[in-house]
Amino acid sequence: MFASTFKRQAVNAVRFQSTFTIPTKQMGVIFETHGGPLEYKEIPVPVPKPTEILINVKYSGVCHTDLHAWKGDWPLAAKLPLVGGHEGAGVVVAKGSSVTNFEIGDLAGIKWLNGSCMSCEFCEQGDEANCEKADLSGYTHDGSFQQYATADAIQAAKIPKGTDLAEVSPILCAGVTVYKALKTADLRAGQWVAISGAAGGLGSLAVQYAKAMGLRVLGIDGGKGKKELFESCGGDVFIDFTKYPRGEVAQMNADIKAATNGLGPHGVINVSVSEAAISQSCEYVRSTGKVVLVGLPAGAVCKSEVFQHVVKSLQIKGSYVGNRADTREALEFFNDGKVRSPNKVVGLSKLAEIYSLMEQGKILGRYVVDTSC
Repeated sequence: MFASTFKRQAVNAVRFQSTFTIPTKQMGVIFETHGGPLEYKEIPVPVPKPTEILINVKYSGVCHTDLHAWKGDWPLAAKLPLVGGHEGAGVVVAKGSSVTNFEIGDLAGIKWLNGSCMSCEFCEQGDEANCEKADLSGYTHDGSFQQYATADAIQAAKIPKGTDLAEVSPILCAGVTVYKALKTADLRAGQWVAISGAAGGLGSLAVQYAKAMGLRVLGIDGGKGKKELFESCGGDVFIDFTKYPRGEVAQMNADIKAATNGLGPHGVINVSVSEAAISQSCEYVRSTGKVVLVGLPAGAVCKSEVFQHVVKSLQIKGSYVGNRADTREALEFFNDGKVRSPNKVVGLSKLAEIYSLMEQGKILGRYVVDTSC
């Protein structure tokens, strides 16, 4: 019954708009409840709405946000059951009747922001992610951990022909997010920026974008292989927080300041998921510096002593995902070869194992899943 209904819907939706043979079933990872089993199983192929494209997802990056969505960490309702993922790169195989900016066979990317109203104050100003009606891939809209996924054509990313889809997939969220954070920090070429969480999926990209923007980069992270990855991304000074016992935060702050002309970095991009590290960044940043919050540990609070905050004239800024212009610019850095995506490709069926590594803090760079296995 379902299959026949689906076929009628599919024919109506994509008639004369697809030269591909589109199946009615596909493989994907879905969960019914927060923290429940991550099931790799056969699920229906979605039918694009008039304003959507259908993408045959080849690869999808795995973001810490996907872990939060599965666990239900945030005070933001998610759709359930849910197919997660929001760094999907693939081929447009069908499009709705109202779509004019994509053609069948184009390469396209699925981003965290799937759609917005495009008419409110925030959308008018280019802050589509802050729209109260924002639709989020892998959260309120089934995402890229499946072989075929729909995406709003206005927000979907345009990917040039010939692009390595495994390499580009993390740029669609991690790259855009850290690029937007660096723009939010509003630093000048030659100034120091500290990346807290510098060897993770976001951090390794933040280091490269910062260098491409002419900044000097101090990275903070800890664990096997982190320093080597940071340096391979072009970073200047690495601080291994594991070498400082808990009682030696003051010494770590002193070492960070000493490495940045004795005053501390001009800005800090917090992509780590450590509440303590986030608050500590308010201590070592230099006077008039900017602390940018990106990572979203559940229930975390950024603490800044009011006296020091005022006397140092600090700015604490939140930075969410980028808009369409930020996406285009972030992809241009990638296409120009100024940013690469350190990643490891595994099968989609291994997603639960990746989440486990994330929870243990053992991720170097970015994991990318191949949806074909």
